[in-house]
Amino acid sequence: MAAALKATPKLMQKLSMLAQFKIFTTKHPIVRGMISYSIIWPTSNIIQQTILGRRWDTYDWMEALRFSIYGGLYVAPTLYSWIRIAGIAWPKSDFKTAVTKAIVEQFSYTPFAMVSFFFGISILEMKSFREACEEVRVKFFPTYQIGAAVWPFVATFNFCVIPERNRVVFISMCSLCWTCFLAYMKHLQATDLEKNPSIIHIS
Repeated sequence: MAAALKATPKLMQKLSMLAQFKIFTTKHPIVRGMISYSIIWPTSNIIQQTILGRRWDTYDWMEALRFSIYGGLYVAPTLYSWIRIAGIAWPKSDFKTAVTKAIVEQFSYTPFAMVSFFFGISILEMKSFREACEEVRVKFFPTYQIGAAVWPFVATFNFCVIPERNRVVFISMCSLCWTCFLAYMKHLQATDLEKNPSIIHIS
């Protein structure tokens, strides 16, 4: 009993810290997005590596780290900025406004995000500027085609139903599967994709 009473202040301190953290992330939703993406993106990468047949002792942990850095420090802030801009430009949350935002996103933020991904991860891999540009040239359009069949619906739901403070987190959850696909596309050799575009059709 005495031990339990002594442990109580420590427990209360931990609960207080969690409460303060929740208040902070509620006040600064971008932080929640950054935390989500810094976890979800490397998780997607590890899932994709597992599908390729890798296991604990053969995972490319540096690749997963690159995904974490890129997702947390680049994707989350840029996505948060886009959602804020869209919220200011179209403040309503009705279906028509959500569709409008989704369409605008498909022709503005989405191409920017995909180009940034192939270019940015390539640079983090220490590839040359020319090699990074080649990745974008070969992989952007096939990836964009598939994204166009998925993300407008996700974006419409996000803008129409999800509160603005939770939209980055919601998209980060939805992006778990999508990032697995991006990791797959990143693994493809540009020369192989150029010779055989059908290899992106995953059975």
